[in-house]
Amino acid sequence: FKTGDIGTIDDEGYLEITGRKKEMIVTAGGKNVAPAVLEDPIRANPIISQVLVVGDKRPFIGALITLDEEMLPVWLNNNGEDATMSVDEAAKNPKVLAEIQRAVDRANGNVSRAESVRKFVILPHDLTEASGHLTPKLSVKRNVVLSDFADAIDGLYKDDAPATQGHSVVG
Repeated sequence: FKTGDIGTIDDEGYLEITGRKKEMIVTAGGKNVAPAVLEDPIRANPIISQVLVVGDKRPFIGALITLDEEMLPVWLNNNGEDATMSVDEAAKNPKVLAEIQRAVDRANGNVSRAESVRKFVILPHDLTEASGHLTPKLSVKRNVVLSDFADAIDGLYKDDAPATQGHSVVG
């Protein structure tokens, strides 16, 4: 029966769910990308709160990322940085950007080059239920985030050239 889930069957015949059909991203080049395969490993990084992979009808895959305001000071302190810096300051900090890039690189190791995150943007504040970006069970409302941060998404594709390591900050 049709559930709307997308998956793969491994060599032993087990089904692994990789995403939902309605969440599939189809790039301008026609590549189908299941966001969860990229989002979950990136979100596993302690300084990252939320990740939303974008790229539907675009030339490459990008990501919107928010920083975890509770874990960030601990991470900053452990990495020799000022633990009192704001999220905006941290979003521009070279060590923080390098850590996020490492998380993105790890996730990219699970997919083909065409499916990999080429650029990311750090959003100025976290996605919350109160802001209308998360459901009560804390799932990202993809359509709301895509609408509210359309300018940030457009900024990822401004020059249309994918970077091997790319990031920007929305202020």
